[in-house]
Amino acid sequence: MENIILFDLDGTLIDSTDAIVSTFYHSFEKMNFNYEGNDEDIKSLIGYPLEIMFMELGVEQNLAWDFVATYKQRYKEISTKKTLLLENAIEALEVASKFARLSVVTTKTGAYTIPILEHFGILKYFEIVTGREHVENPKPHPEPILKTLEQMNIQKTSNIWMVGDTHLDILSANSAGVNSVGVLCGYGKEAQLKELTNFISNDSLDAVNLIKEYKV
Repeated sequence: MENIILFDLDGTLIDSTDAIVSTFYHSFEKMNFNYEGNDEDIKSLIGYPLEIMFMELGVEQNLAWDFVATYKQRYKEISTKKTLLLENAIEALEVASKFARLSVVTTKTGAYTIPILEHFGILKYFEIVTGREHVENPKPHPEPILKTLEQMNIQKTSNIWMVGDTHLDILSANSAGVNSVGVLCGYGKEAQLKELTNFISNDSLDAVNLIKEYKV
């Protein structure tokens, strides 16, 4: 049986906390917005589309896309400098690539995702990179997963897994009818992940090893 593993990005393979949080503050300053929250409020929303994050942080809906524009302008400049690979991420991809076909399913814009993957030398592991601009409905909707599988020409009999760190990843997998592993190295809460999937791992390498040993 063919094995397929779809990876989320932020909090699953990379630590982009500094890049994301600092760029939110940059956008607030550029837009003269009086942000009354803190770093944790921003981090708790990582995984959602940017426009939703800004609205949840107090920005009016009709201004959200202006904030997104200022965000993207700076993020493009600093993303690789302020992003780190999570521990064991490369080893996870090396192990996974030996027994599965791999792709990325992220809510981050694909145009910014690919330079990050290239920067860390891991783009070569992935067949497809599905980002925010490639779908109408981002996670937790199943569309990003289903569209990725369609582009990979995946058969329904395949052993398909989504690996992600937030409830958005697991909800998307559940809705798409694929297996999932929640990882604890990112932004999600363990208790919330456990409500949605039976499979919890410390990081992406643990998740890959679980998938490798698991027989559906």
